Amino acid sequence: MKLENISLSNSVVQLVPLEIKHTKELLEASKDGNLADLWYTTVPNEDTINKYINQALEDRDMNISYPFVIIDNASNKIIGTSRFLNIDVKNKRLEIGNTWYAKSAQRTNINTNCKLLLLSYSFEVFGAIAVEFRTHWHNHKSRAAITRLGAKQDGVLRNHSMHENGEYRDTVVFSIINHEWPVVKKSLTYKANFKA
Repeated sequence: MKLENISLSNSVVQLVPLEIKHTKELLEASKDGNLADLWYTTVPNEDTINKYINQALEDRDMNISYPFVIIDNASNKIIGTSRFLNIDVKNKRLEIGNTWYAKSAQRTNINTNCKLLLLSYSFEVFGAIAVEFRTHWHNHKSRAAITRLGAKQDGVLRNHSMHENGEYRDTVVFSIINHEWPVVKKSLTYKANFKA
């Protein structure tokens, strides 16, 4: 099962496959809040945007990742990105990650709506038995947001990966499993209609 031609949408957002043509708009979104300056995330800037997109497209071609750009329906602008990662067709597992939003889209119902779409696809189309979320130990906002989705913390992978500057990252792993999905979906559907 190769993931391809996936577009997800509701009344608030659209998630469409990332393409080279999105470079300029994605870069503009990253400038909203100077997101590339956050040391505990990987958000592209003018120097890294081409490498960032090319790597994402290569990973998609190998079926290990499926990157999206996120479009805010109210403004019809790209306001961030997210991906399916570590796609394991055999074991019916995947991760939702590499997610970031322009500062102006944060603390709105954008993230809730995006995660509702991504999780619905994961459990109801892909047939996932578990969906993971991972974040940097020091990214407290992300950890809180993942918990608000209904995910439970599985553990912390110490010295899990090394940044280009040589620093090691401790990665916090969360998941939602398939029998939890109906209640999580009910909660997210409720929250998606409000600021959450």
